[in-house]
Amino acid sequence: MAAAVAGPSASASGGDVKPVRRSTAKGPYYVDFRARTAASYGHAFVWYGKTSEKQVEVAGLHPAGDVLPYVLGHLTWVPSETGASYGDLDEQYLTANYRVYLSEADAKKVFAYIKHLQATSPLWNAETTNCTAFIGRIASFMGLKAPFHLMKPEEYVNQLKEINGRRQTVQLASDR
Repeated sequence: MAAAVAGPSASASGGDVKPVRRSTAKGPYYVDFRARTAASYGHAFVWYGKTSEKQVEVAGLHPAGDVLPYVLGHLTWVPSETGASYGDLDEQYLTANYRVYLSEADAKKVFAYIKHLQATSPLWNAETTNCTAFIGRIASFMGLKAPFHLMKPEEYVNQLKEINGRRQTVQLASDR
């Protein structure tokens, strides 16, 4: 997990969590699904945290290392990293985002799930275990519909926003 500072513009079980109802009030916590440019087709990741704080947490799945693991990851599984990668904190590289707000209780569950994913995602592969699949698992845990993961990160985040009706809040089931 990587903690980082961004400007103002800015117990995990792994089980499925279903939304109970839609709320119109924005919670004090958020998960921001993001896409940015990269040397190839882009990168998808999440920022998450509390709206009143400048510090954000960053989570995303990417190959550990530089060019060689990235190239090999198109043929086989390679070791991964799950924190911030180069460019994740730079607004000028942002190509799409979709922010969803949560209550404190729901945020604790979602943030714990994100940390669980980070701890249990040791491998990256361009076709199976890539950055869009990673953020899609977070979206699904939150009760959002997630698109198929094999698309460019910008397109993926925009599709995520559209298939969820651009909803801005999520409330998890109370039994989780």
